[in-house]
Amino acid sequence: MVFMQSYCEANSSISHTWVDEGISPCFYFTLVPTILLTIAFFLGTIHCIFYQKYGTAMEPKFMPRSRLYVFQQAISVLLLVQFLGGLVWQAASGGELPGYVVLYGCFSVLAWAWAIALLTVERRRVLVMDRTRGHSTVLLLFWAIAFSAENLAFVSWYSPHWWWGLENNQQQVLFALWLMRYIGTGLLFFIGLKAPGLPRRPYMLLINEDERDVENSGQSLLGRTEDSQSTWQGFRKKVRLLVPYMWPRHNIFLQLLVLFCLGLLGVERVINVFVPIYYKNIVNELTDGSSWHTVATTVCIYVLLKFLQGGGAGASGFVSNMRSFLWIRVQQFTNRVVQVRLFAHLHSLSLRWHLGRKTGEVLRSIDRGTSSINSLLSYIVFSIFPTIADIVISIIYFITYFNAWFGLIVFICMTLYLTLTIIITEWRTKYRRDMNQQDNLAKSKAVDSLLNFETVKYYNAENYEVSRFEDAILKYQASEWKTQASLALLNQTQNLIIGSGLLAGSLLCAYFVTEGKFQVGDFVLFGTYIIQLYTPLNWFGTYYRMIQNSFIDMESMFKLFEEEEEVKDEVNAGSLLYKQGKVEFENVYFSYTNGKEILKDVSFTVLPGQTVALVGPSGSGKSTIIRLIFRFYDVQGGCIRIDGQDISKVKQTSLRAHIGVVPQDTVLFNDTIRDNIRYGRISASDLEVEEAAIAADIHDKIMAFPDGYDTQVGERGLKLSGGEKQRVAIARTILKAPQIILLDEATSALDTQTERNIQASLAKVCANRTTVVVAHRLSTIIGADQILVVRDGQIAERGQHEELLLKGGLYADMWLKQQQSQDLDSSSDTEAKDRKSEKLQPPSTSSGHHGH
Repeated sequence: MVFMQSYCEANSSISHTWVDEGISPCFYFTLVPTILLTIAFFLGTIHCIFYQKYGTAMEPKFMPRSRLYVFQQAISVLLLVQFLGGLVWQAASGGELPGYVVLYGCFSVLAWAWAIALLTVERRRVLVMDRTRGHSTVLLLFWAIAFSAENLAFVSWYSPHWWWGLENNQQQVLFALWLMRYIGTGLLFFIGLKAPGLPRRPYMLLINEDERDVENSGQSLLGRTEDSQSTWQGFRKKVRLLVPYMWPRHNIFLQLLVLFCLGLLGVERVINVFVPIYYKNIVNELTDGSSWHTVATTVCIYVLLKFLQGGGAGASGFVSNMRSFLWIRVQQFTNRVVQVRLFAHLHSLSLRWHLGRKTGEVLRSIDRGTSSINSLLSYIVFSIFPTIADIVISIIYFITYFNAWFGLIVFICMTLYLTLTIIITEWRTKYRRDMNQQDNLAKSKAVDSLLNFETVKYYNAENYEVSRFEDAILKYQASEWKTQASLALLNQTQNLIIGSGLLAGSLLCAYFVTEGKFQVGDFVLFGTYIIQLYTPLNWFGTYYRMIQNSFIDMESMFKLFEEEEEVKDEVNAGSLLYKQGKVEFENVYFSYTNGKEILKDVSFTVLPGQTVALVGPSGSGKSTIIRLIFRFYDVQGGCIRIDGQDISKVKQTSLRAHIGVVPQDTVLFNDTIRDNIRYGRISASDLEVEEAAIAADIHDKIMAFPDGYDTQVGERGLKLSGGEKQRVAIARTILKAPQIILLDEATSALDTQTERNIQASLAKVCANRTTVVVAHRLSTIIGADQILVVRDGQIAERGQHEELLLKGGLYADMWLKQQQSQDLDSSSDTEAKDRKSEKLQPPSTSSGHHGH
């Protein structure tokens, strides 16, 4: 017959918290379910009311189908059944049934039933305006405390009142139930951090995306929508990208440096353990009246260890400084490799990407991304891992040297500290990301405004640009304030937890000293060790935030790395074997965007050494043909061949080595004229540069400048006129001496006389070379071997100048209009000269004048 004699067992009271080297079962099994039920019932009820009042039912299509969520539910139900089954088993086993066992069973069943209800509510209802994702703080706190409570059982390892001995059938069953609870609560807590049953992104964003309302909002520099997802999402992928920068391959010296720095890191951990021990020995030896020689030896060893360790957590010790000094080379290697690889990757991207990029945002992303990689490696290797190692060592040391209570205090503080740090930091991620976005926008506006300096001046828009920049700064500062305010909240929470742990441990240690169980040196040891531990722990939150911030800062850079090359060399692509320079277009189709074809079934052949001219109205596809020959883009249909070789099957570098281009819009580097011309062939001598300038009819103009060839051209070549810039570009192409020449309206910015000189120079350069010319002035291409008239992406007419005029088609019409325009311009110039000469003549005094 089962009966309940008293609340606790015989000779026990709920006020006795420590009995026979362990926590009193009566105290433990009363406190734990009470706390859990309080959290689940009171906080959970408020939570449910809030969701019912302010939430909305989640549409089924947004609920992720996750086996992990089903597993999460199954564990919760299993734990509830376990509590109920354990209570029934103890009641049916006969003998006395203490009151705390009944309370534990009933309260636990109610608490876990409420937790399951909360889990279901969060799955089905959602706060629409909530910008975060994941489970609520109530559920995470419930699972964290449940898991921590099961860990408390380890404190009673040596107590006969617990099940660790497994001496009888009852203890074995209780151990099995505890093992089930331990594994179940641990899994729930860690799965709860992932929240598999909830949408991966905020519900509001999902709704807006579904309705296409925010199709163009929140665009990053790469045209993708950024959301407030966790920065740890895709962690494995990010780490894979980081691995090449962590370990310096093919450099044995740097690899040895890395290993030596890691060795110094281990030495620091050992020193951190022994510093408080020797400090304790000094205090004990002074109080015990030890000899001067003994005390002096201990003091010297302590000072040496302190010198090696440095202040606090080794922030400025000899070992730490030596490690930081040696790590400089590794850090520089990482920085260099990241920047060089990213720079090379950006140059490998297509012209389409570069035409759509925002230079200011790209530069900010590169700058923040490369610096954040260094920070990330430093924090992970030299801050996070050592801090975790110190925490583990301290818990083991306190349990071994003092007793389980001290290890328990440290463990609870660590658990609460890390849990709340992660939760709060994840919550404030969106503020940091938004601040970065506003920073990008502000810098982008500034760069864009400065690049368009002349346009701003033309329209007296200085005040408008300044006000726009100020508005961007104000938006950035609003996001910055939220970031800093949430940081202050996190710091206060961390300080509260650390202060509480320090207070509890210090009071307990002082109590044992007054009871005579500890020496004064033990109190000093505890105080020194705990402060030494809390110093890096206090920084642990900062390290976590900095790592997360580094991941956020790297997101844009990772997206740059993820941008795929539109024009790629095939795996086994060979070099272009140049023979004669025959260029063929065969049924070529091309479009920049789907649905709008620029070229439609274009076919033509340029024989070796011939000059083919492309003419036609603007937007007809002339410049596109030039870009396709140079392979800035790949065709969607048809084929382009040079000497019978498909240019999409050969290496881009070998193709472009044989082609010289003079673009319509010439952009120069902010360097000297000499270096801008030499860019055509980097190895060219000064004499060859000057010969190219003479051929381009710009040598005399350059020599007229005060600094000659050393004249700085300014950003994008703005210090030179349009004609001067174009002649520099022609000189650059002449210096390259390519076999195939592409001229995209190369003389459009030149006056008539200079144009004639350039045409003569170009005729010499293009002699016996395959040439494709895009021309607006038809007079410049009269001597072309073939003229193609392009209209609406198709070749409307083809032939030589005389043939096309006789046809009386599009070309003849364009020629007639240009001739009329030139005649009109010539007559206007003649009239202007006549009027000018009349004004300059002296008044006549002839008789005819008087007679008149």
